[in-house]
Amino acid sequence: MGYPSLPHDHGEAFEKEMGAMPPLESFGTLASIFKELGDESRLRIFWLLCHCEECVINISSMVGMTSPAVSHHLRQLKSGGLITGMRRGKEVYYKAVDTQKARLLHSMIEGMMEIECPWEGPVR
Repeated sequence: MGYPSLPHDHGEAFEKEMGAMPPLESFGTLASIFKELGDESRLRIFWLLCHCEECVINISSMVGMTSPAVSHHLRQLKSGGLITGMRRGKEVYYKAVDTQKARLLHSMIEGMMEIECPWEGPVR
């Protein structure tokens, strides 16, 4: 595969890195995942639903938001494939999906919290 020459020749081969770089579309997919979690309220709700299954009213109370605001965030998380909802009677209960993507994002969030947040000990 022929690659263009670089503007500055630093004497290092770059073909290996260029050959291993994922396609542009993959970076677009990743960027859209980060956009899904690019809001602190959505992050909190997603983190919460990784640890429990709850209805909108209880989630609203737990995160101190109105039910319509929580519903808005739940729609975005659901359309991103990060959560699922199950109707039981008149209530819909939400939880994080059990996928590699959701588990990895949850793990990443918890890891970043341990690095960036000032409290002592991991959150559980």
